[in-house]
Amino acid sequence: MSTDTPGIDPLLALRAPQDPACDVFLTGTVFLDIIFTGLDSAPVRGTESWARGMGSSPGGVANMATALARLGLRTSLAAAFGDDHYGEYCWDTLEQGEGIDLSMSRTVPGWHSPVTVSMAYEGERTMVSHGHEAPAPTPTPSESVPSESVPAGAAPDAAPHPAFPRCPPRARAAIASLVPGRSEPWVAAAAGHGALIFADVGWDETGRWDLDALPDLAHCEAFLPNAEEAMRYTRTDCPRAAAHALAERVPLAVVTLGAEGAYAVDGRTGAAAQVPAIEVEALDPTGAGDVFVAGFVTGTLADWPLADRLAFAGLTAALSVQEFGGSLSAPGWAEIAAWWQRIRTLDDQDPAALERYAFLEELLPTAARAWPLRRAVPTIGFRQ
Repeated sequence: MSTDTPGIDPLLALRAPQDPACDVFLTGTVFLDIIFTGLDSAPVRGTESWARGMGSSPGGVANMATALARLGLRTSLAAAFGDDHYGEYCWDTLEQGEGIDLSMSRTVPGWHSPVTVSMAYEGERTMVSHGHEAPAPTPTPSESVPSESVPAGAAPDAAPHPAFPRCPPRARAAIASLVPGRSEPWVAAAAGHGALIFADVGWDETGRWDLDALPDLAHCEAFLPNAEEAMRYTRTDCPRAAAHALAERVPLAVVTLGAEGAYAVDGRTGAAAQVPAIEVEALDPTGAGDVFVAGFVTGTLADWPLADRLAFAGLTAALSVQEFGGSLSAPGWAEIAAWWQRIRTLDDQDPAALERYAFLEELLPTAARAWPLRRAVPTIGFRQ
């Protein structure tokens, strides 16, 4: 696994020789994202629109993996990659550019990479995706993946999906996306090996909104739904009440409140915390939720106070929406340091609000280094 992660190591003071080499494990579908920017409005039917900018980058689960890696966590990703140029580009960008461990991933001969084209305008996005389910691997005695891949009835944005590993690597944490009526064996296996499971959830297309239909919730350390999801699952009309209800099912309940920030309840102690959102001009919300989760995971593994975790998660998400794209916009420590240095020079800042982020002082890098990091480019790679 590459340890050349950008920025600083937030877990440096906590690392011990017996610790797992992997900080965070996750699995899912990698898309090639092609993002068009600089559109003043939505494309008009029957016309041709020219975008002033574009970028290409790995998307899907790669958004989360990239966000984690840029925050200095040793990240392992299990995913299927096509053996086309798109797949090669995504693999190289994640492994060589971001330092993500892909030893659990596989290249699928003859399978083309899933693709998403995203158009960002007026602070919103429109996406068109295409892809096919990845063929299941042929089991051998040495392989640790099951023969099944996407279960019937999986959400459309969850397919195509690589086979889940039966035996994920030992890790401090793992991130799962819960789907009603579906249980993933790897989640229980990871939890059994000591990993803290962090989970989000998508819209329940069945309309049942039944927590008992999320069997893997029992393995979770933290559950991070948005306000609407949390209220529907708990039959409450207040996101804060929903968080307290969820804290009876999981040790940590975190409910994102959009422009109001986030609210969290520690089910073990009963402690609660709320941190307001940072006001920013949002250019593209793609991947902001993934970045929020990555920031919260980082703070949890670093054993920060609950309010600091929320503040950091909200900050990283706010920085991401000021740029275009998913993994393109995930901030690293250099961006966080630049924000902290700049925000304190502005005259209109509330000193009390700035104090909320004072804990960053001892974390941020002080020495200058080469910047920018290798990021995604407007085309599918250049010949060297």
